[in-house]
Amino acid sequence: MAPKTSTVTDDRAGKTEDNVADNTLTITDNRTGKTYNIPIENGTINAMALRQIKVDPDDFGLMTYDPGLGNTASVKSRVTVIDGEKGILRYRGYPIEQLAEKSTFLETAYLLIHGELPTTQELEDWDHQITHHTFIHENVKKLMDGFRYDAHPMGVFVSTVAALSTFYPNAKKLDDPVHRRHQIYRLIAKTPTIAAFAHRHTIGLPYTYPDNDLSYAGNFLNMMYRTAQDRYKPDPVLERALDVLFILHADHGQNCSTNAMRAVGSSGVDPYSAMAAAAAALYGPLHGGANEAVLRMLREIGDIKNIPDYIQRVKNKEVRLMGFGHRVYKNYDPRARIIKGVASDVFEVTGKNPLIDIALELERIALEDDYFVSHKLYPNVDFYSGIIYEAMGFPVEMFPVLFAIGRTPGWLAQWEEGHLDEEQRIARPRQIYLGSDERDYIAIGNRG
Repeated sequence: MAPKTSTVTDDRAGKTEDNVADNTLTITDNRTGKTYNIPIENGTINAMALRQIKVDPDDFGLMTYDPGLGNTASVKSRVTVIDGEKGILRYRGYPIEQLAEKSTFLETAYLLIHGELPTTQELEDWDHQITHHTFIHENVKKLMDGFRYDAHPMGVFVSTVAALSTFYPNAKKLDDPVHRRHQIYRLIAKTPTIAAFAHRHTIGLPYTYPDNDLSYAGNFLNMMYRTAQDRYKPDPVLERALDVLFILHADHGQNCSTNAMRAVGSSGVDPYSAMAAAAAALYGPLHGGANEAVLRMLREIGDIKNIPDYIQRVKNKEVRLMGFGHRVYKNYDPRARIIKGVASDVFEVTGKNPLIDIALELERIALEDDYFVSHKLYPNVDFYSGIIYEAMGFPVEMFPVLFAIGRTPGWLAQWEEGHLDEEQRIARPRQIYLGSDERDYIAIGNRG
């Protein structure tokens, strides 16, 4: 039997005779013959408006079903805009290309948190606050020492960020803007320290304390790589490259980890616990581990001469072309263009990663192939980032941790925006229950 349907008319496209407002959606429920007018606002309808559509008074009302939230807006945000069709990414209205070229990571972090670029004095004060919150409590070091020597640094990072909530009980005072700001300082400042300590723990080296005379990226490199030197002097090219990579990862709308930050934060929990949940979401290979998959693919290809065969295997759906395509972008990811330029600068210092030649040729062939063009498969941010990280000496296990450092200000901006949004409620999605109807308990001896 054919499913029962509803007829939907978009009144913006075709006005009706009975003066229905232009910005509405007319739905006729073919089960009952009743018609409903649903307001359209910002290109959306309020899902709760569908609850009025019922077969009878005892009916729960209509819901929407959207696995993966591919076409559901759960928040209103002013932080980041993405136009996937045009390949546009803007933080607070500023194009990512301009920020990557002209800004610093800490200035971009200020922009994401405050909504505006800082004045000279505001930036100095902001830099000072971040720089002087980089040290972590000695007991945090003891906690990290408790992990096995081969513990994945991202697992250490997630657990340690969560543990910070026990060191700062005032973080629970979410309605106090002063306390909220202190937690923001601490998290942006301490994530590089925790990340570097997690790395040093896994390789058996003593922890290197922060050097507050260095830049944000330079200090992270210091904590990662300093050994016997009295003072570590980061290469300015690598320092700038890392700063740009942090900028490119600083926010990306309502992705999986940001959705986790907002959803967990909606319960009223402190930002450390919410960010641990976001970092745990980022830990997944489909999110923060994508650039590692690109490296594995490039190593599997092995040589430029093997690219045509690999391309054919992709078309035959035998393997996936990693680092191409994106859930949002149906055009060239603007971050990929920037990273491609950064790669050239990095290789001038480190020497060329042999995988880059394979990557460049793979990109050239794919962008000229009708199959990939027709499917709108363009390089994304992960295609080149892993190659750069590897050239800079970061182990593959650190890739998602580096992602987390850059994403921290975006997570916090989204968390605070959600907390201040009067329309937001604790996250509680509905479900479609398809299990058993009511049935009686059977004693174990009578089960068959």
